[in-house]
Amino acid sequence: MSWSKVALLFVIFVDVVGQGLIIPIINSLIMDPGTGFMPAQSSGAERHFSYGLVIGVFYLSWFLGAVYISKLSDSIGRKNGMLICLAGALAGYLLTILALAWGSLWLMILGRAITGFTAGNQPIAQAAMTDLSRDEEEKAKNLGYAVSALSIGLVSGPLIAGLLSDRALLGDWASLSLPFYVAITFVLLAMGLIAFCFEDKLTERAPLRIKPLEVFLLLWQMTQQAAVLRISAVFFFFMFVWNTCYVFIDNYLTTRFGLGTLGGSLAILLSGAVLAVASAFLVAPLGRRFSRRAIVSGASCAMALSALVFIVSPSVVIFFLAIVPLAAAFAVGYATLLSIYSASVDQSRQGWVMGVSTALWTLGAGLTSLLGGDLMGLDMHLPFLLALASAVLAAVLIFVLWRGAEMAQITR
Repeated sequence: MSWSKVALLFVIFVDVVGQGLIIPIINSLIMDPGTGFMPAQSSGAERHFSYGLVIGVFYLSWFLGAVYISKLSDSIGRKNGMLICLAGALAGYLLTILALAWGSLWLMILGRAITGFTAGNQPIAQAAMTDLSRDEEEKAKNLGYAVSALSIGLVSGPLIAGLLSDRALLGDWASLSLPFYVAITFVLLAMGLIAFCFEDKLTERAPLRIKPLEVFLLLWQMTQQAAVLRISAVFFFFMFVWNTCYVFIDNYLTTRFGLGTLGGSLAILLSGAVLAVASAFLVAPLGRRFSRRAIVSGASCAMALSALVFIVSPSVVIFFLAIVPLAAAFAVGYATLLSIYSASVDQSRQGWVMGVSTALWTLGAGLTSLLGGDLMGLDMHLPFLLALASAVLAAVLIFVLWRGAEMAQITR
């Protein structure tokens, strides 16, 4: 594997580490009255809302910023775009450390907003991976590697959070801020790899035209391309399932089964481990055997079944077992959907279409985080009922929208 690919995969890893790292910490800080981060008299509904707010601000800021960063990368190059994103992550982590030191919820929200706005590295890296691909098979393989890096980041984040904040292991060295210092180290290393090891293969660069309402223009442009619009309708609800489950698994385990940071971290660890295995060993073989349409349809049905088991599971063991098909289906379906997106446009618009995918993903994640916090306050099962409905809707939309010669060519 070339150093350029190594650098890109490490950038994706660093992006996702931050997500897996902060969710268990936020859950402990906000949901556990003993931490003192929120007033002791805060109700359960207030804590659920604050949890959803911190997570939701990150994703909504990512939604607002992703299109600008992705479009910028089409104009100034993948390398410069990724370096800008990494600088934003660095600033966000520093603000989060200050928020923990001063016990400030609003400073944490600001840090997450800055980190989210510049969290455009994943679509840029995915576009760069397609730039490095010589044919469709290699493109699918490289996007599978990207999902592997994503899943390893999901595993590493909670590991770092759990181990470095555990006083039983590290004594006085342990703290809730120590994991963020490690994250800062990763960001600096990623900046070095991109600056010195990544060779930008983007030769056709689009003129730079950024407008204040660019993100909404992006979604409007999506409606002007029938194939991209049809793909996006399925993609939004497919990702909504994963976003809802991923964001609220930790919170749900705490609320329903009384598990703390360790239990939530184990759930995220299991998700990441299954993602890594499925993306490394299932994406390419299934892609050779089945059509893209069949893969995404099957993945949607499997995710629906997992969401149903989450709701009715009588024990934490069954709940954990249901994470396996959910994560495996997501890994295969997500990589396949990225391949479908890539096949729907020419080389000069790869950054744009990956920006579309990220805008829809982050918009859905932001909405489910804000909405899900209130839903959890009403009934802990409601977010997973919403995930179940979204999975069923994604499968129905595939049947209804993915018809005709053009879609048959793209999803073959």
